[in-house]
Amino acid sequence: MLDKKSLRAVTGKSADWHELAKDLVAFANATGGRLLIGIEDAVAVPPPEQVLPMDLPDLVRRRLSELTVNVVALPEAKTAENGGQYLEITIPRAVAVASTTDGRYFIRIADKSAPVTGDDVLRLASERAALPWETQCTASVSRHVVNAEQIQRLTQGLLTSDRVKASVKEKSVDELLEHYMLVRGDYLTNMGVLCVGTQADRAQLATAPVIQVIKYDDSGAKVNKWVWDDQLLSPMELVEAVWKEVPDFRERYELPDGLYRQYVPAYDEIVVRELLVNALVHRPYTQRGDIFINLYPDRLEVVNPGLLPLGVTPQNVLHTTVRRNEILARLFHDLKLMEREGSGFDKMYEILLSQGRPAPELIENHDRVQVAIRRRI
Repeated sequence: MLDKKSLRAVTGKSADWHELAKDLVAFANATGGRLLIGIEDAVAVPPPEQVLPMDLPDLVRRRLSELTVNVVALPEAKTAENGGQYLEITIPRAVAVASTTDGRYFIRIADKSAPVTGDDVLRLASERAALPWETQCTASVSRHVVNAEQIQRLTQGLLTSDRVKASVKEKSVDELLEHYMLVRGDYLTNMGVLCVGTQADRAQLATAPVIQVIKYDDSGAKVNKWVWDDQLLSPMELVEAVWKEVPDFRERYELPDGLYRQYVPAYDEIVVRELLVNALVHRPYTQRGDIFINLYPDRLEVVNPGLLPLGVTPQNVLHTTVRRNEILARLFHDLKLMEREGSGFDKMYEILLSQGRPAPELIENHDRVQVAIRRRI
């Protein structure tokens, strides 16, 4: 969300306006960001003697508006603590798909502006609604039609979390709901319906998560099944329910440890919870489809509908962070159910490899994402 450029990028014969336009388009198609012009990559401040031309902000605004479509660039001259001047360009998230005027598309992935080509252009358009799905009020549910018990549990979790600022904890319940974008005006947002709405309203969303846990034997036949499809639970409650109600997650193995016995779980609790959270937070809520958790004698598979966020692949998942549902992720983070920095897969890799077990297996098919972890045997 932050990049730096030399002042030469916008002044003199070396000015590269097309490269700058590419970065602006990439930021606008992601979550927005800032460009600092006049600060080199290897340093934190501009040269102390650096002075910007008086007309530079207007020049930058005009040139970039000529080279981009659906991009808002807000340049502002600033002075650093050492006295040097630099130009800060703020790029808000675009309300429609952004591009250069010559028809090129880019998106910000990690610290790079990556091109979007071929079928991914259509995918970018479908994922880039004018408003995030979480903040829309599709069902037009009154903010007063809520599940009181779920609101109490939610607010209690936020008030006791060390990840929530003290100023936020001082808010009233209504103010908390507005702060986390669970309500907008007189209505519950889609995320509000998911998290604190009634069973009937949650079911009307059509894309509210449904989880099926299916157990298979050695021959591949189904031997047991657990389903959460009644829309009684919020996404946060689903994580707890699945972990507690599936007895296979609490199986233990007895291993000799000198004169004592050590009991080792078949599946690590942190890994299973992380898989559940990832499936609920990062799924595309504009697409229908159940979350399947398949229990085989030798492995656990979590199958989620939809594809990985644009720019994320099974090969770069450890070092690339693209959040599909930013607002839902913030709520899960503040409730201490996930790491917002995109370190969920890192944590799973670390735990499994430290136990001498294989790393998670991530597979992306044409309509779903599948993650498998091996059972401890």
